[in-house]
Amino acid sequence: MIRTLIFVGLGGGAGSIFRYLISVIANKHFHASFPWGTFAVNILGCLLVGVLLGIFERQQLTNPDLKFLFITGFCGGFTTFSTFASENINLFQSGQTLTAILYIASSVIVSLLAVWLGFILTKL
Repeated sequence: MIRTLIFVGLGGGAGSIFRYLISVIANKHFHASFPWGTFAVNILGCLLVGVLLGIFERQQLTNPDLKFLFITGFCGGFTTFSTFASENINLFQSGQTLTAILYIASSVIVSLLAVWLGFILTKL
């Protein structure tokens, strides 16, 4: 159990650092009410999960440490659906209902497509 926690923690820490850096870069280049940084991180994280799942399946990798490090840890620390929920509450509360609805719908649809695409890319 301690070993698993270490792998999850290391991956989660790295994922959180990358999430922060991408959000800073996105916010620097895109000044809008739409939360582009979180949107980009969630889509990239979903794509990465799909790619990793595909690689694990294709290479028949069954090492649970790798899954804990990369999927549970890194991707879990990288993607930001708790931030996503908080941002949507803020959008609703500030009267930006249409932006919130667009953000919710596009995040869910594009994230699902990104996981599927990532998985398909490993089949090529």
